[in-house]
Amino acid sequence: MRAPLLFGFAGSLALTALVATPAGSTPTGGAPADSEARGVASAAQRAAAAGIDFGRCAEVEALPPSVECGTVEVPLDYARPNGKKIKLTVSRTKSKGKPAERQGALVFNPGGPGASGMYFPMAAQLPEWQRIAAAYDIVGYAPRGVGRSAPLSCQDPKQFTKAPTLAPTHPDETYKKERIARAKAYASGCAKNGGAALPHYTSLNNARDLDVLRAGLGEKKLTFMGASYGTYFGALYATMFPSHVRRMVFDSAVNPEPGQIWYRNNLDQSVAFERRWADFRAWVAKHDATYRLGKTPEAVQRSYEEVRAELAHKPAGGKVGPGQLQAAYLQSGYYDDVWPQRALALAEFRRGNPRVLIEQAAPQPDAAVEEENGNAVYTAVECNDAPWPTDWKVWDRDNSRIARVAPFETWDNAWMNLPCAYWPAPRQKPVDIRAPHGALPPTLILAAERDAATPYEGALELHRRLPGSALVTEQDAGTHGIGFGANSCVNGHLETYLLEGRLPVRRAACAAHPEPKPLGAGGRSAAHEKA
Repeated sequence: MRAPLLFGFAGSLALTALVATPAGSTPTGGAPADSEARGVASAAQRAAAAGIDFGRCAEVEALPPSVECGTVEVPLDYARPNGKKIKLTVSRTKSKGKPAERQGALVFNPGGPGASGMYFPMAAQLPEWQRIAAAYDIVGYAPRGVGRSAPLSCQDPKQFTKAPTLAPTHPDETYKKERIARAKAYASGCAKNGGAALPHYTSLNNARDLDVLRAGLGEKKLTFMGASYGTYFGALYATMFPSHVRRMVFDSAVNPEPGQIWYRNNLDQSVAFERRWADFRAWVAKHDATYRLGKTPEAVQRSYEEVRAELAHKPAGGKVGPGQLQAAYLQSGYYDDVWPQRALALAEFRRGNPRVLIEQAAPQPDAAVEEENGNAVYTAVECNDAPWPTDWKVWDRDNSRIARVAPFETWDNAWMNLPCAYWPAPRQKPVDIRAPHGALPPTLILAAERDAATPYEGALELHRRLPGSALVTEQDAGTHGIGFGANSCVNGHLETYLLEGRLPVRRAACAAHPEPKPLGAGGRSAAHEKA
């Protein structure tokens, strides 16, 4: 996040080491043009010479004084590196260890597309990060389009977060027509607001930006940790710049198979969320003595549907309708540590107290700009990255089929991505991510077996495509993003790799972390439940 350049560039040899285009930088299949490869090298050379002038963070970042901020300049279009430039905001906490212990910068991306990593250096204050923070500068950044990094917007944020809304699991034709119109309007808003810059929000450019950031930080080789979508453009980076990789962690891996990007990955995600929603309902049923929502997953589902129906008739607090309920409970598919709070909110609502649900599910006006910005970047990157079906009949057929067996998230997922059917910018051909034997140093893949956002098959596919990688699996668990989380076994493998470069042999398994404990009324632990 901050401060002066980590080491000087007194001679051309140092600069050359930082910016030379690696022999393996051109990916196979849908490769970038030579002009773009030269553009990356040119931009990296400028960034290496300029460095990043870290200092006090802008107030809007809401970061503590221990974190410093700066910017790195990248071309909007790498085919025209001397054309328009944009600045990416960067944050950093410097290594806490002795100079001899320092291993460089650890750069993190939390995923999205559209998420900012500017908060990441605050991890240096957490107990589980202390050894890493002693060895590394902890670096986060906002990718292009995100936050203050040449932000993209496609719609008035107040309209984007307008509530209450509906979220039918089996929509009728009238509702479908309404959502098609909204998707077309959103795509048009992206085109209007993004203008000539719109085609340049891509995963390939995110990978190129990462190499310029590496050079700006003064690092000859990159140590990177990406979560969720961050694993995808991290894998692109490994394909494009294998000789620039030092260590790389892929936490909760996107399936990189070109045919999966992005339409099929989203279909698979909808199926996986149904499974994880069932896990949540089974946990709630197990704690029926606390929540009284039903003694079976099916009974819990009926309780949820009753609440949904009541909110459709009378939104809680005038702001929480079925759409807000769905968005709040989707989080239970990502993180099991929210299960007690979500179960408590349902239970309290059924007891006549809507306050807890309103607190958890109502839109936050202060977050509207950030939420719309994140969605705009998500949409632009995924729509630009790959071909999407342009015939509504294909979307209707595929999602109707899946919704029959996986109704929880299928249609909401479809509506989120539907602007890609009407996208005005050119589509790219996804890169065939892979590395020849010996081209990459060893890399580490982390995955939870029941992850819904990035189903486990994606980790297996990435493992096959990156020779020398090791896969650590948290068995029978489904938290999305498991690095330095609740599993000490996973954390041990991750820490050993980042600090020592050592990996388990090909694959390792960790038992699931403990399930959360239920919460009673008032948020108190319900450890002593009575039947």
